[in-house]
Amino acid sequence: MANLVTSLCCVVLAAVVVAYAQKRSQLVGRIQYERMGSDVTMQCGSLDNDASVSWKVNGTDIKARHRLEGPRLLLTQVDLGHNGLYSCFQNPHGERRDTINLRIGTAPREPTVTCRSNTYPKGFYCSWHQQHSTYIPTEFEVDVHHNQRALEVQRDPVHKNRCHVRFPEVFSSFPYRVNVTAINDLGRASAAISFEESNIVKPDPPERVVATPIPNNVRRLEVTWNSPSTWPDVDNFPLKYFLRYRPLIRDQWQHVELSDSTSHTITDAYAGKEYIIQVAAKDTEIGTWSDWSVAVHATPWIEEPKQITSTTEADPVIETKPSPAPASVEPHLGEAPAGGANRPLSISSTLVLGVLLLLFM
Repeated sequence: MANLVTSLCCVVLAAVVVAYAQKRSQLVGRIQYERMGSDVTMQCGSLDNDASVSWKVNGTDIKARHRLEGPRLLLTQVDLGHNGLYSCFQNPHGERRDTINLRIGTAPREPTVTCRSNTYPKGFYCSWHQQHSTYIPTEFEVDVHHNQRALEVQRDPVHKNRCHVRFPEVFSSFPYRVNVTAINDLGRASAAISFEESNIVKPDPPERVVATPIPNNVRRLEVTWNSPSTWPDVDNFPLKYFLRYRPLIRDQWQHVELSDSTSHTITDAYAGKEYIIQVAAKDTEIGTWSDWSVAVHATPWIEEPKQITSTTEADPVIETKPSPAPASVEPHLGEAPAGGANRPLSISSTLVLGVLLLLFM
């Protein structure tokens, strides 16, 4: 009896799981990829040609130009606007019969491939990209050959469009060949490049670039830096450096090429002017220069102005009193101006003499 109950429970559970899986598949839908610009036909499950169905996209009525042919939905000249979750329902009860996730895209084109060794002589990496989006998931297959031998390829855990390859030998004269194939549900395309190891060596930029003023030197700056941490063996594979600097007030750079030193003293800086400084690195024998390091800014030493202290005493304050008003120059009343007292008397005497002469005549 116990075994029979157990068997019945298993059968019921299996039926529930199947029903749930079917229901979930209807909700999620099967993916159907179609090429952009093409005409698309979607079939409602396995219904017969004479079945009557209705369709919805993302839960709403289909507004795009379409045509119904029995259980089939036909869309013309599809584009990205046709992407969506299409569901079909059998009439007259409206039971959901199928769900299709329509994805519109394009077939891949030849990818662009580049390879570089910033960890010489350990190995190199290759990266690739599509110049035009395919709008649908696209995978890449990578094959690397050297001296008629396939090399192991390790995919980068962070950058999905990058792989790493170890050098099987150093100073090899045989070229490397890298082939990258782009693949999606609408097609595939490949691109291949060949190179010698000496042509792809390019270090990363120098690190921790620091520029400091030199005390009591108004035209000097001391610049130091570290070799790139990705360069594995700087002792056996030394780097040389290229330094450039300019004041912010000018656009023209000044350059200095150094052997293997990681410091340099700028001796011709403009006094008091802020400078921008960068450094690049290169293997001493092969390869190309790295990109420029992160720019740093520095200003030569500036002598601080001396404080001037006054040594003279303040002049004493002299208290002044207002001087008295000058004596009035106006004459006092009753006084005659000097030299003018005899003038009325002279006139009066002349008149008297004139009268007497007239009387005695």
